[in-house]
Amino acid sequence: MSAMSGAESSQAATTPLVLPISRSLVWLGGTALLALLLYYFIGIDQGAVSIFGSDSHVHEFIHDGRHFLGFPCH
Repeated sequence: MSAMSGAESSQAATTPLVLPISRSLVWLGGTALLALLLYYFIGIDQGAVSIFGSDSHVHEFIHDGRHFLGFPCH
């Protein structure tokens, strides 16, 4: 078994991924929307003021995680 020397390993360079600005803005917008939805469901949805009405399934599903992350609940 021969080990690769420093010169041999530096020849295997990778090319960076280049995204156009328009496509990166779509990814940024989608990520921001997903983050806001996640923040709503973990931090704001209380069941009584839920966008789903009086259904508290989402609240109860994330209940312990809310307390772990320091969000007040009841």
